[in-house]
Amino acid sequence: MAKKDELVFLPLGGVGEIGMNLALYGFGPPDHREWIMVDCGVTFPGPDLPGVDLVLPDIRFIAEQRKNLKAIFITHAHEDHYGGLNELWPGLNVPVYASGFTAGMLEAKRDYEGDRREIPISPFKAGDRVTAGSFSVEGVSVNHSIPEPMSLVIRTPLGNLIHTGDWKIDHHPSLGPLTDEARFRAIGDEGVLAMMCDSTNAMRDGISPSEEEVSEGLRKVIESAEGRVAITTFSSNVGRIRSIAQAAEAAGREVLLLGSSLKRVVNVATDIGLMEGVKPFIAEDEFGYIPRDKVVVILTGSQGEPRAALAKISRDEMRHVAFAAGDTVVFSSRAIPGNEKEINNIKNGLIEQGLHIVTDAEALVHVSGHPRRNELKQMYEWVRPQILVPVHGEAAHLTAQAELAAQSGIAQVPKVRNGDMLRLAPGPAEVIDQVAHGRLFKDGKLLGDMDEMGISERKKLSYVGHVAVSILIDSRYEIIGDPDIVPHGLPEYDDEGEDMDDTLFDAVVGAVESIPRAKRKDMEMVREAVRRAVRSTMNQSWGKKPVVTVFLNKV
Repeated sequence: MAKKDELVFLPLGGVGEIGMNLALYGFGPPDHREWIMVDCGVTFPGPDLPGVDLVLPDIRFIAEQRKNLKAIFITHAHEDHYGGLNELWPGLNVPVYASGFTAGMLEAKRDYEGDRREIPISPFKAGDRVTAGSFSVEGVSVNHSIPEPMSLVIRTPLGNLIHTGDWKIDHHPSLGPLTDEARFRAIGDEGVLAMMCDSTNAMRDGISPSEEEVSEGLRKVIESAEGRVAITTFSSNVGRIRSIAQAAEAAGREVLLLGSSLKRVVNVATDIGLMEGVKPFIAEDEFGYIPRDKVVVILTGSQGEPRAALAKISRDEMRHVAFAAGDTVVFSSRAIPGNEKEINNIKNGLIEQGLHIVTDAEALVHVSGHPRRNELKQMYEWVRPQILVPVHGEAAHLTAQAELAAQSGIAQVPKVRNGDMLRLAPGPAEVIDQVAHGRLFKDGKLLGDMDEMGISERKKLSYVGHVAVSILIDSRYEIIGDPDIVPHGLPEYDDEGEDMDDTLFDAVVGAVESIPRAKRKDMEMVREAVRRAVRSTMNQSWGKKPVVTVFLNKV
C-alpha cells in the first residue's frame, strides 16, 4: 500500500432519490484508482418524461476510466438495483457477479425484450468471496422481498466496508434467507470502517411486521371472500406469491397468474427450485369456467402501470378475465412515491364496477422489505461501524437515518449525495470531489441525455402543440396559391369562436404581405416573420405560443 492510497465511496444514483441505485468504490492514488461497481439500477419515468421508457444513471465518469473498473457486483434482482445492466454493461465489459436468481432474471428479461447482447454472469452467493483488484468482496445473507438478496463486505488495505443493499430483519419470512446476525457480528468483531446502509424506512419507528403475519392476513381475506379474489403485488416477491398460492389451495381455490413480468419471475423461481410444493397455476382461458368462489388471481399492476393486468381489468379490457360486483381486489403492496394518482385511478375504476378494495390500511396484507428504526439500530449494534453513510433514499430518509446513527453513538455520519466522492480513509470521512453525474434516458432503441433524445422539445410540444407552415413564392416574391398550414395539438376555435385554421391563415398571409416585395428576397427574414406572426397571433387568441416550423420555397 502506497502513502497516497485512498479509499473512496462514490454514488452515481440512489442517494437523494428512490431508485436507480449505483455505487462505486475506489482504492488507490487519486490519479490511478481501481474501482468496483455495486448495483446498476434504473428508475421509471413519470408523465414529465413523455415517450421515455427507462431512466438510468449517467456513468460517463466510470466509462471514461473503464480500464480501471475491476468488476460489477449485484446485490439482488430488483429493477432499481440491476435493471440498467442490459443498457450500460456493453460499454464497460467487466466481470459481473450475481446470484443464480438474478442471473436467471437477467436472461429472462433479455429473451422477453429480444436483446441479443449476452452479459456473462459469474455465480456469486452469500458466503462466497471474490477478489477484484485491491478489493476482496464477500456476500452475506439478508432478508428482503426477493429471492437471494445479499449485503456485501468489501475488504481493502485501508479498512472493511459493508454495503447493506436492501434488507430487513424478519425471523419468520415466507421465503429465506434470514439476515445473518452471526456473520454480521463476526464482521463487526473484525472491524468495520464504514457501512453504507439502506434508509428507505428510516422515518418509521419500531420493527417491521413479519412476512408470516402478512401470509396469515392474506389467508383470512381469501377465506372470508364470497366471490373472486384478485391480489396485486410486486412481481419479484416470490415469497408472497408462494404464500398466496398456498392460502388459495387451502381455501379450495385455483390460482391464475396474470402479467408477463409475474410469469417470468415464477418461471425463473421454478427453474431454481423455489416453487416446490406449489400447485400448478391454471391457464387464462380456464378462468371463465371456474366458479367465482373457487379462484384467486395474482396479477401485476400494483403501481398503477397503465398497461399492466390490473389496469386493464379496471377498464374491462381483458379478453378472458373479468370481475363482477362483490369480487375482492387486494393491494398487497405499497405505493412507490409518485405513483399515487395512477393507483387511485385504478382503484376508482374497480370501485365503479362494484369491487371491494382491500389495502394494508384495512388488513395486514403487505409489509415492506426495508428496515425500520429499531432494525437499523440492531444492525448498528452488530456491526459497530466507525462511519455510517445513509444511502437508498430521498433527502428526508437519508437525514432521518443520519440523525438516528448520530444518536446511536456512531462517530462519523457524513452527508453524501449523488456525485459526491467521499474519502473514507485515510483521515476523517470527507467529501473531496464532485464528479459528473445525472440521468440517461432509454427512448425506444436509443439511449442519451435529455437534449440528445429530444425530450425537452417533446415536453414543450405536449404543452403548446406545433404548427407547420409551407409557403411557395414566385420569381416576383408573391405567394403562389394558399399556404399549407398543418396544426397539431391546437384548439379548433380561437377566443372569438372563429375557426383556428382561418386565424392561422390570416396570420401567415398577413406576415408575408406586410413585408415589401424587395425585402422578401431575404428568405430567412420572411421565415422568421411568419414564425413570429403565428406565435404572436396564437398568444393573443389562445394564450399560448406553439412551436412553429416554416417551409418557404421559391419556384
